[in-house]
Parts: sequence; C-alpha cells; structure tokens
Amino acid sequence: MHSTIVRAQNCFGFFTTVAFCTALLTALSVLFIPQNPSASIEPVLRNIQVIKGRPNYYSTKKEEYAHIKFDVDADLTSLFNWNTKQLFVWITATYPSSGPAPNTRLSQAVIWDTIISSHSQSHPFNLIQYVNQQFKNPPSKKKDKSRKLSNRKGEPKPEPGIIRLKNSKPKYQISDISGSMSERSNITLEIGWNVQPWVGALTWTITDRQGFWKWNGVKPGRSKSFNLPALKGKSSSATPETVVTSGESPKAAKVSAVI
Repeated sequence: MHSTIVRAQNCFGFFTTVAFCTALLTALSVLFIPQNPSASIEPVLRNIQVIKGRPNYYSTKKEEYAHIKFDVDADLTSLFNWNTKQLFVWITATYPSSGPAPNTRLSQAVIWDTIISSHSQSHPFNLIQYVNQQFKNPPSKKKDKSRKLSNRKGEPKPEPGIIRLKNSKPKYQISDISGSMSERSNITLEIGWNVQPWVGALTWTITDRQGFWKWNGVKPGRSKSFNLPALKGKSSSATPETVVTSGESPKAAKVSAVI
C-alpha cells in the first residue's frame, strides 16, 4: 500500500485527472470569448479569364478552366484567443454545374487558401517551432543587419488575422467535368475558415445566419454574383468588359503580407 510503485501510480493518476480537468475548462472557456469576424471579397472582373489548356501538370487532356482574380479585406482577429493554435482560411468559388436546368446543382471549388499562425506558435519556448525554423533556415555565418533591425524588442507584433489582398492571383483554377467553363453565370466567391485550437474541438465557418451566443457570423463574407466571360480569343456579347484581349495584359497582383 505504501510502496514506491503505488505512490507513483497515485501521483500519475492525480496528474492525469488535473490535466484532463484543465484541458476541459480551457476548451469551454472559448465559448465566453466573443467573435465578430468580418470579410469583404469581390472579384476583379477585368482580370477574369477562361482559358483552354491543361489546368494542372497531371492533366491528360486540354479543357477550359477559369482564372479568377479577387480583392479581399478581412478582419479575423476575433477568432484568435489564448486557445487558438492556427487558423486555416480558404476562398471558394460556387458555380452551377453542367446539365439540364431542372437537375442543375451547385459546385464548389477552392481557389485560394492560407494558414495563419497565432503568436503562441512563434513563442521562443515552443520547441516544435524552434526545430522547424532551424531546419528551414539554418543559421548562417554572415550577420544580416536588416534582420536585426526588424527584430527589435520595441516593435509591437501585428495582430494575426488581418488579410488584405489586392488583385490577388488564385492558387488554383476551377474547371468542370464537362470540360466547358465559358459563359457560366451566377458565380459567387465566399470566404471560409477552420479554427484549430490547442485543446478542444475544431470550429468551422459561421455565416451571418448561424450566430451562436457570443459568436457572430461573418459579415458579409460573400461576393455579388458575376458571370464568366467567353473563351479567351473569342468575342462574347454578354459580358465584353470581362474579356482580356490580345493587346492587354492583366496587372500584376499587389498582395500585402498575410499576418
């Protein structure tokens, strides 16, 4: 009863009980923290193209795919709290699938995504983050003066969750199983996210109609509907302003850093 093994088992059992209760209270405490995310997303109509080719290097045949540029101004700082590890953000394009009108369903495709880490991820005592930085950026013998200036102690760290992209290029193109994407109508862009905590359950996008207690949905979070132009190189009577002619070239994307 009073042996070393019994005492060790009692200490370990007490430790696991305290750890479980602490983790449970940490996960439940997030419900009392208000969330008020906001996001505005709009497509850049002058730089929307429908091209025929191979959208991916592993594509076996040529098909039509859409290249949609967009502007984003999002404030997701309220999603970060003391239990947030990182935030996975994405932008989806919703468009009607090919087929007869009565049986037409909506399809969704991700055109852009990113991972935003919290301040706790870059903590100097975070062993995992330290190992990853040493593996990706081994210490060099030459001293970088600009790096020293940027790492001053007096400079405040920007809040994570601010996304401001101007005329940004998509990471992924969208295509359809029919191989045709030109002159599609009622296309919308929508932002979504997944909060990955240190302890607790994953939480997903909350729309404006899905508010829960102190958690408000994103406003507005969705763009106005727009139409895709005709295939590049062909004229279109429906939306001539969105076709990029051979004499024009899309402007370079001005993308600010994602914090």
